[in-house]
Amino acid sequence: MKECRDIFKQVLDQKLIRITLSNTRDADRAVKVKVRPVLIREKLFFQETVYRGAQVYHTNLEKAQLEERLEEYMESLFGQAQVSHETEDISILVSKKGTVTIKRRKRKALLKPEEGAGETALPSLAHDRSKQYILREGEPVDFLVGLGVQTPDGHVAKAYYDKFRQINRYLEFVEDVLDKLPKDRTVRIIDFGCGKSYLTFAMYYYLHSLQGRDIRVTGLDLKEEVIARCSALARQLRYDGLDFQVGDIQNFTGADSVDMVVSLHACDKATDYALEKAVKWGARVILAVPCCQHELNRQIRCEMLQPVLKYGVIRERISALITDALRAQILEQNGYETQILEFIDMEHTPKNLLIRAVKAGGMRPRGKVSSISELTDFLHVRPALASLIGMPDETGRQEPS
Repeated sequence: MKECRDIFKQVLDQKLIRITLSNTRDADRAVKVKVRPVLIREKLFFQETVYRGAQVYHTNLEKAQLEERLEEYMESLFGQAQVSHETEDISILVSKKGTVTIKRRKRKALLKPEEGAGETALPSLAHDRSKQYILREGEPVDFLVGLGVQTPDGHVAKAYYDKFRQINRYLEFVEDVLDKLPKDRTVRIIDFGCGKSYLTFAMYYYLHSLQGRDIRVTGLDLKEEVIARCSALARQLRYDGLDFQVGDIQNFTGADSVDMVVSLHACDKATDYALEKAVKWGARVILAVPCCQHELNRQIRCEMLQPVLKYGVIRERISALITDALRAQILEQNGYETQILEFIDMEHTPKNLLIRAVKAGGMRPRGKVSSISELTDFLHVRPALASLIGMPDETGRQEPS
C-alpha cells in the first residue's frame, strides 16, 4: 500500500479539507471514516470520525499516528478513499486483490482573505470551524453558473446562498452512498419530481465530472416549460448522460431497471409512488425528501390522542412524522437499511427530513410486521405505500397489495 501511504503523507497538512473512507469490508468495525484538520491550542491535529452502526466516535490524532491508521484502514478495511485538498481531489480505489487505482484532479487555488475583497478564504482550522463544502464558493461550476447560483467568477449570488448550501448538503448524502452504486457498468438514476433541477444537475456533476462514474440520469416533472429549460441547459453544458422528460411519477414507464431513485419534495402520495417504483425495480439506493404529507392527516383518528390532535398545526406535524416513519418501516420490511436524517436546517426549509434507504443484499425483511399493523390500527390509518407494494408477513412472504 505504498501508493496510499505516499498520498496520505502528502495531503495531511493544513490545506486538507477532508478524507472520506468508504466501501467497508467489515461493517462491525466501521461503516465509514472521515478525517479533517483542526487546530487545538495552536497545534495541528486531525479529527478522525468513525461511523459504526448508529454510533459516531471522534478522536484527535497527530499526523504520524493518522498516517499509520489510514494505511492500516486501506489495507484491511476500506476499498475507497476520497481526498479533498486545497490543491486537488484524489480518488483511491483498492480491489479485493489489493490492486490500487488512483485518480487525481487539480483544483483551482482559492485566495486568502487579504488577496481580494469578497473572495473565499482558505478553510479555517478552528476546532469548531464552519462547514467545508464539496462545491466551494470561489470556484465556478458550469451548472451553478448556468442556473444563476454562481456568477461567472464563482461568487454565490446572495439570493441563492441557501440553495448553494442545500446543494452541498445533498451532495454529502450522495457521497455517503457512492460505494453502494455499481462501478463496472452504467449507473441508472431517476429523479422523480425534479422541478428546476438544481439537485439533479448537482448529482450529475458530482458523480460524472468529479467522480468519473459512467451514469445516465433522467429527471421527470409535470411542468413542460421547466423541463424545456433544463433540457436546453443540459445540452448547452454537454451533459450527455442527463435527460429530462415530462410526465408523472405514477405512470412513468421509461425504465426497466434503476440503481438509484431520488424524490425530492414530491407532494403527498407522489413520494409513495416514487418509493413503490424504487422497491419494484430493486433500486440499490433511495433518497427521498417528502413534502405535503396530507394523506394520514385526513385519516388519523385516535381517541387517546384527541387532546393534542384537536390543534390543527400539531395534527399536521404529527401526521407528517408518522407518515415518514411508516414509509421507513415499510422500506425496511422490503429489505432496505433505512435512516431518517435532517436534510437542511428548519430555518431554511420546513421540508427538512430525508429518507435514505440502501438495499441490504440478501437480508431478510426485519422488524415485526405485526407491530406496524398494530400502530396503523390504533391510529385508523392505511399508508399508501403499504397499499402500493404490500407488506411482507412474519415469514418474509409478501402480502398482496
